[in-house]
Amino acid sequence: MVDVLGTAAWCRLYNTITGSCLATLTGHTGEISKVAFNPQGTRLLTASSDRTCRLWDAESGECLQVLSGHTDEIFSCAFNYEGDSIITGSKDNTCRIWKVAEEEDPQ
Repeated sequence: MVDVLGTAAWCRLYNTITGSCLATLTGHTGEISKVAFNPQGTRLLTASSDRTCRLWDAESGECLQVLSGHTDEIFSCAFNYEGDSIITGSKDNTCRIWKVAEEEDPQ
């Protein structure tokens, strides 16, 4: 479960079984307008009025990737079915398609 309050530039990620807060996702400088999980439930997107979309690890709350390039607020974001691509929609009248950053193999 995700909690975004009002015009917050952060959100909280909760365990739906225990109700405990797993992480507070911070880094945006503007209001978060959209949140989306990948199909696998391991990654989370936040879209913001700061013109960025951020990719987060749903377990640790670590920011894995910052998607920047839009010139106005991002109001929509989604993963494709495989979870390896992201589409964002912005008030700059464009949509962008992004590749999800590859996970590093543990050595």
